[in-house]
Amino acid sequence: MKPTPTAVSRTRAVIYCRISQDRTGAGLGVDRQRQDCEALAERNGWDVVEVYVDNDVSAYSGKKRERYEAMLADLEQGTATVVIAWHTDRLHRSPTELEKYIDLSERRGVATHTVQAGTIDLATPSGRMTARILGAVARQESEHKGHRVARARQQKAMAGEWAGGIRPFGWGVPTGETKTKVDRKTGEEVEVDVLDMAQLVPEEAAAVLHWTDTLLSGGSVRSCVRWAADKGLTTPRGNTISHQDLRDMLVRPRNAGIAVYKGEEVGRGQWEPIVPEEKFRAVVAILSDPTRRTNRGAQPRWLGSLLYLCGRDECGHGMTVTQSGGRLYPSYKCGTGHGGGRRAEVVDQYVEDTIVERLSRDDAEDMLLPGPDDVDVAGLQAESERIRRRMTDLAGLFGAGQLELEPFTEGMETARAQLDGITKQLARAATVDPLVGLVGAPDVRKAWRALSLEQKRNVLRAALVVTLVKPRSGRMPDGGYFDYDAVEFQWLRGKPPLT
Repeated sequence: MKPTPTAVSRTRAVIYCRISQDRTGAGLGVDRQRQDCEALAERNGWDVVEVYVDNDVSAYSGKKRERYEAMLADLEQGTATVVIAWHTDRLHRSPTELEKYIDLSERRGVATHTVQAGTIDLATPSGRMTARILGAVARQESEHKGHRVARARQQKAMAGEWAGGIRPFGWGVPTGETKTKVDRKTGEEVEVDVLDMAQLVPEEAAAVLHWTDTLLSGGSVRSCVRWAADKGLTTPRGNTISHQDLRDMLVRPRNAGIAVYKGEEVGRGQWEPIVPEEKFRAVVAILSDPTRRTNRGAQPRWLGSLLYLCGRDECGHGMTVTQSGGRLYPSYKCGTGHGGGRRAEVVDQYVEDTIVERLSRDDAEDMLLPGPDDVDVAGLQAESERIRRRMTDLAGLFGAGQLELEPFTEGMETARAQLDGITKQLARAATVDPLVGLVGAPDVRKAWRALSLEQKRNVLRAALVVTLVKPRSGRMPDGGYFDYDAVEFQWLRGKPPLT
């Protein structure tokens, strides 16, 4: 009987490809890396049993590489005896990582072959030395590159130029030119538009200005987020604008044309600002106020929710609207359990009518806050720049060893305190009185109706305190059952109206 021929055993190999911001080899893209590695396997007669790809993951950064870890696990199980990579720096740039790979290679008899650096025999002392030298060279290149990039960004920031990164919302108009870059998701080279980062994107810039004015008028970040969703606006990455996204956009010094490096303002930027500096400072002051409420719960539906105070037994707690207890209509009730309730629609209408009547009087202008005419905005801005230059000089002297820690710290603390005072003055110049737009309007009632509920509540907060005391029972002198005298008003501005 003729014996059956046995199949020729072929070497099993795996391919590892990685692309990062490193242009040495990475610029080829993972597909071209893989093609070169497959060609090497074909020349050597190896069977490629698996290809592992990590896109946009730097070996030097220390971030976890999921596919690399999967390759190590498979090699432990004997999946292959050869690893193919385009270059050794695609595999490692960390000495610790390299030693772990060497240990695995010795235990499992794994050989490493590269397209650019040839065979790395980790089973011999000379091979391991070569791998360590190549790894050290690659790490030095990464560190040197990182230093160059950081220095270049610092120089650009100090010169007021765009330092790169994700396109900031509000800027970046296509110039008509294109450039080649590596797509982070696919690893392929693609053509993208070159953007002029000094020019405003009209729709986005208008949105930032609208959000700024909304907050300065007493609006909330939440209302701005809702407005952005209604307009279909998204972040530069195409995501829905969240509460945190919008807040971050509003506190960017870039909005006012101010350049920043590592969180510190370093001068004027060479781009078109969206908002005046005083408005920017005012928004930052509002959003950084520790006493500001940031509750993102259910939005109030009634004018006096938690603003009207309970006057029973000098309680003083905020009233809420409820329809519990078998009531046929929403009523204001104290959350502490005081009995009774006042019909919410009637109370709100009475309060609104009272506010409109007061703001329609000839002496309504007495209720407005003093204007910012006494604030020298230009002078404050110039002083702000001088202080920041002084801070930069102090940092330079300290870094050069020409200034001791104690005087450096004292100088910086003094400068920051002075800047804080200037910021508060600029904020006062830009903050809008909630009553502006109502006082002096041709038709105050019409102007009041045009306000959102949130704006009406801001007027209520600014102008008066409403207290609901225990109402009388039975029919009132006007023939109805609502006791208007049980709604008390304490005006916070101007002279109280005559009753």
